[in-house]
Amino acid sequence: MNYDWEPLGPGVWRTRLPFLDVTVGLVGGSSCAMLIDSGTTSTEARGIEADVATLTGHRVEHIALTHNHFDHILGASWFRGAEICCAPEVAVTLSSGRARLRADAIRHGADAAEVDRAIAAMSVPAHPVSCGDIDLGGRTLAIRHPGRGHTTHDLIVTVPTEPTVVFCGDLVEQSGDPVIDADSDLESWPATLEAVLAAGGDDAVFVPGHGAVVDAAFVRRQQRWLRARHSS
Repeated sequence: MNYDWEPLGPGVWRTRLPFLDVTVGLVGGSSCAMLIDSGTTSTEARGIEADVATLTGHRVEHIALTHNHFDHILGASWFRGAEICCAPEVAVTLSSGRARLRADAIRHGADAAEVDRAIAAMSVPAHPVSCGDIDLGGRTLAIRHPGRGHTTHDLIVTVPTEPTVVFCGDLVEQSGDPVIDADSDLESWPATLEAVLAAGGDDAVFVPGHGAVVDAAFVRRQQRWLRARHSS
């Protein structure tokens, strides 16, 4: 195995990539596999692809991109032929925002040559969506836009297993405070987290975009932190 994959339920895993501690989720069904986010480089993606085959016996046929930041999306270019599920804003970034992606990646320490290869191989998703259901064979995942928060277009992926698993992207972060930047909507973010909590329920496993898996109580603490930050 190239990475350490944490099992979250039957056929559900996540790994924390060394670069920026970014999460990549994996769900396997009876006919194919799906990734949630994809890391930054083709080197990371190549290792992920091999691990997916070992864990699931399938190739990656679907990738859900939770938002348009480079560390979550650039690795998707490695998976030729995979259906990319993403918000329209992600598709716009991949078509006309590549210079910004490159600059952000290099500013955060990514290897410039690796980034250039990933960008050169990237295609623009043909059918951007803000919500939908993906059938992997024997299990159906729900992709939803719970509201504005870390960005204007964050998506979550809910996996119906025991317990329910919710991949939150950067709407939830455990290894540091939530990142608030020019793309964020701090006022709306707490209400969006309420929708994230409702998607999983009190007993769900919530997978942040960076850091360790958390529970509903952690999400509520982060929700209170965001409310306090907005009112300060």
